[in-house]
Amino acid sequence: MLINYLHKLGWFVGLVLLQALVLNNVHIAGYATPFLYIYLILKFESDTPRNALMLWGFFLGLAVDVFSDTPGMNAAATVLLAFVRPSFLRLFVPRDMVEGFVPAVRVMGIGSFLKYLVACVLVHHALLLTVEFFSFAHLGALALRIVTSTLLTVACVMAVEGIRKKKK
Repeated sequence: MLINYLHKLGWFVGLVLLQALVLNNVHIAGYATPFLYIYLILKFESDTPRNALMLWGFFLGLAVDVFSDTPGMNAAATVLLAFVRPSFLRLFVPRDMVEGFVPAVRVMGIGSFLKYLVACVLVHHALLLTVEFFSFAHLGALALRIVTSTLLTVACVMAVEGIRKKKK
């Protein structure tokens, strides 16, 4: 149990530093920015209580906010992601799956995992970028930014999944 929490804390620190020091400075064509730090929330066990998941999400988002100088935006979006994640798991995971699994391509299959991943990332990015944009005057630019950032984040998460799959 302690090893599991230390492992999660290691991922927490690593993903926050990667996001704050590297990924926040990546802006492809001025629209797409990868938000890989949400990978931690996506990879919690399926039977993790929603309250615990939301606490992890809050502190993860808050840590990114502190380093990114974004007052609470990442925390709000990550808490929303942690709140809807169990519902998306129930929606996209086959009924015969064993309880207590860690969502992954090799466990869920590529189709189910991609649906789960895209839905979660889209919800997170929609809130985060809408709050950041703070205007509906340029709805097209906001939608383009949400879609491109979602695609880039999904590609980054799938790359990490591929690397982790090869190592095991």
